[in-house]
Amino acid sequence: MADTLGNTFTTAEALSGGMHRRELYGLRDDGTVIELSRGVFRWANAPAPTFPDLLAVSRRVPIGVVCCVSAAAVYDLTDEIPIAVQFAVPRPHRPPRIDYPPSEVFRFAAERFELGLSSIEAAPGEAVRIYNRERTVADLMRLRKRLGEPLALSALRRYLRSRDARPRDLLAVARELNILGPVRTAMDAVTAE
Repeated sequence: MADTLGNTFTTAEALSGGMHRRELYGLRDDGTVIELSRGVFRWANAPAPTFPDLLAVSRRVPIGVVCCVSAAAVYDLTDEIPIAVQFAVPRPHRPPRIDYPPSEVFRFAAERFELGLSSIEAAPGEAVRIYNRERTVADLMRLRKRLGEPLALSALRRYLRSRDARPRDLLAVARELNILGPVRTAMDAVTAE
């Protein structure tokens, strides 16, 4: 059964693979599988995931994309430890309510939802959808009143000081998200420091 399910799997995948619900919960109770989130399991002997919370949320909400502070933490654009996995879904999609791991949902416009879409390996061989560095910085600037201006400016500063910064790409994303003016002004202030 482990061969057909993969390292991380959902209840639905286990049931469609022929496992009975009692068997699944028996494996959980004896420690053979670990429940990452409601209905998301991982074999206990599988390699440890780098980002278990992101992996759990991505399995619960396959359309979701890790964003904002959670993405900034992955890219080392902030020292802030996210208290919840922040992920985006396209409007008008409604994701399930997730109690564990704690999560926060952002609803982004469907026409720009794929802008800056990338992925990272949350566990060996298991990818999670995440916005790239430029989209992450632009979103933090766009949501600076909600998430905090110091966080947004700090992420921008770290981004611009990194070796792989691409300011032109950041400005292109900012233009698409209709925040070119604030991003350009903040870039000028940060680079003048």
